[in-house]
Amino acid sequence: MSMLLAVHDAYGQFLAQVGNPTPEAPPASDKLLKLVRYFTWFVLLSGVMGITYAGGRFAWEKWTGGGLESPKMVAGAMIGGIIATSAGTIMNAVIT
Repeated sequence: MSMLLAVHDAYGQFLAQVGNPTPEAPPASDKLLKLVRYFTWFVLLSGVMGITYAGGRFAWEKWTGGGLESPKMVAGAMIGGIIATSAGTIMNAVIT
């Protein structure tokens, strides 16, 4: 029993010496965050451009009476946008 009290006392003395640490950003974190923001904008803009292109192609196919391949493009662009947007949100949550 006295061994347990000695271990508890030593553990308490050790914890008394450890201060309250303050979080500090890594050295190159500002550049990394800037790169992530640029990448997020690129992904969002490319998603908008993909949906716009697929919508224009869909209208062209309807107007000319050709085969409808563009609904697959629209669906693919929307699914890719959802994945890219959720990945950006997850990365922002992890980084900040």
